[in-house]
Amino acid sequence: MGMDSLGRAPSGGASHYVVRLVDRAAEETIDALRGAGVATAHEAAGRVGLLGPEIRPRQTGTAIGGSAITVSCHPGDNLMIHAAVEVCRPGDVLVVTTTSPSTDGMFGELLATSLIARGVVGLVIDAGVRDIADLRDLSFPVWSRSVHAQGTVKASPGSVNVPVVVAGRLVSPGDIVVADDDGVLALPAACGPAVAAASAERLATEATKRAKLAGGTLGVDLYNLRPLLADLGVRYVDRLPENGSTTGNGTA
Repeated sequence: MGMDSLGRAPSGGASHYVVRLVDRAAEETIDALRGAGVATAHEAAGRVGLLGPEIRPRQTGTAIGGSAITVSCHPGDNLMIHAAVEVCRPGDVLVVTTTSPSTDGMFGELLATSLIARGVVGLVIDAGVRDIADLRDLSFPVWSRSVHAQGTVKASPGSVNVPVVVAGRLVSPGDIVVADDDGVLALPAACGPAVAAASAERLATEATKRAKLAGGTLGVDLYNLRPLLADLGVRYVDRLPENGSTTGNGTA
């Protein structure tokens, strides 16, 4: 459609859309990335796709993965979140941003109830949420910029399922979204299988390293860091130098 990140079309065309159809990644790919976790998948993807740290989990111990349904809203107005519910499918993650910065509580218990009925697995929003206790009671996970009781209106047009920017990251409809206690990751669906395979390899390598570290191996030996320390001029001494002298062999 030639739309920009705020859902605007070229001059002369309609400026707001609700796009019904989204190409989603395979369920097994999403499950694999959720199981790997944000940190591992981010590394496996080449350290791309991570949303900024201002988007924080509002619960602990929860990990989700799903396909992005994106929403662009006017700040302080959640009309388009309500419009987006209709196009959600089971396993989706609702990803919401505003056309200028906002911390208003645009999402709460009633909208969560509606999304749960559609099978949506969680919310990522570059704005505020409220009714946090109720959301936790519902076991509906959210990642948000803020928690704020400030209410919103339902008056301004926006768009659903257009590319949006969330905490510095471009998120397109159908992107794979993985979120846990470490943050939120968004990856194009097309690269999902390769990242899932690389994540599995990293997990296997980490399991081997974990066993060695648990057995007492030091990280400086596991990663062969002693030569690097020496090259950087780091010296091992028994005590801090006094009057220009050292105690110890003075080696790394």
